[in-house]
This record gives sequence, C-alpha cells and structure tokens, in this order.
Amino acid sequence: MNSSNINVNTPILVLYYSRHGSTRKLAELIGQGIDSVAGCEARLRTVPAVSTVTEASAPDIPAEGAPYVELADLQECAGLALGSPTRFGNMASAMKYFWDGTSTDWLAGTLAGKPACVFTSTGSLHGGQESTLMSMMTPLLHHGMLIMGLPYTLPELMTTASGGSPYGASHWSGMNGTHPISTESRTLAIAQGRRLAQTALKLNPAGAR
Repeated sequence: MNSSNINVNTPILVLYYSRHGSTRKLAELIGQGIDSVAGCEARLRTVPAVSTVTEASAPDIPAEGAPYVELADLQECAGLALGSPTRFGNMASAMKYFWDGTSTDWLAGTLAGKPACVFTSTGSLHGGQESTLMSMMTPLLHHGMLIMGLPYTLPELMTTASGGSPYGASHWSGMNGTHPISTESRTLAIAQGRRLAQTALKLNPAGAR
C-alpha cells in the first residue's frame, strides 16, 4: 500500500482512527483487499486525537502509522472506507471532529456519488459495533456517498461470533486489546476492501481524476 499523494492507480481512501491498534489492523486488511483489485490502490490515512486540553496540539506528522488525512484526499479518492473504534455505540470524537470540518466539500459535492463502507473495533463483545457503524454512515450519506455493506453471500457472516455484520467489517479486540482478529473477520475485511474497489471502478472506470 502506497501512502504517498502520487498514484498511478485509482486511489481508494481508507480513513481510520485507532487508539490501541485494532482498528488500524482492520484498515490494513481492507487496504489489502483494495490492492488486490487491478487498477486500484489503497491510500491509508488517519486523524489526530482530540485533546481535552485546549492548548495541546498533535504533531504535523504522526509518530507511526498512516499520515493525517487532508481534504485533498477526499477530492482525489474514487471511494472511501471509514473506520473508528466504538465509543459508547458511536464513532470516536476524533473522527467526528474531522467530519465536522468538511462542510466546504459537502457544499461542493466532492464525495457525491462515490462508494463508501465502514468498519469498527470494540473492546466488549456487545459494545455497540452496529450502532457505531451506522453512526459513521450518517455523515457519508449527507455527503451523497453510496453506502455499501457486506452481503450474506459471504459465508463468514454466518459463522463469526466475534465480529462481522452486514453493515461492515468489525472486530472484538477484548478489554485489553489483545484478542487477535479472527480468521472470519480477516476474510470479511479483505472482502469488503475488494468489493469497494471493484464498485469504484464500475462507477468510474476512468478513475477519480
């Protein structure tokens, strides 16, 4: 996966926030699915944490992982996978803060007509995975994006107990974040990325640019 701003292939944005690494791992698997589609390339991006101390600020470049997202990433992408850990059945404040600042792109219709999907990770088995996935769909619908889920033609949706939903890929990381991603959840995340990329190419064969 290439995180640079120069792409010879159609860029598909994988935008996530991850505190302990579980959501980041799902993002990487979705990126793997995107990269498996000829002509597409995953562009992984993250958002800075929101501090309760108003004087605090994040560094311009994260110490590790994907670069911070820029509005140009929204303009250049042909599709979007959006991920956040669960925060009481909702997306994390850092991710919502980013979307609260995209009104210019909303007015311009930057994302209208592009396909999108969502994914999440949570510490408890019934920690609000599906409501978190639905909370991330809301700003995407306001932007006019075409929301995609996971179809039940994927047999893993019927066999995984630790994650997986028709609303999007998910993972139960455990309270200490040490539970590994199950084989079923891994398969679903890769399939979700592949399906997103394939749909993006069908909607815009010439690419986003």
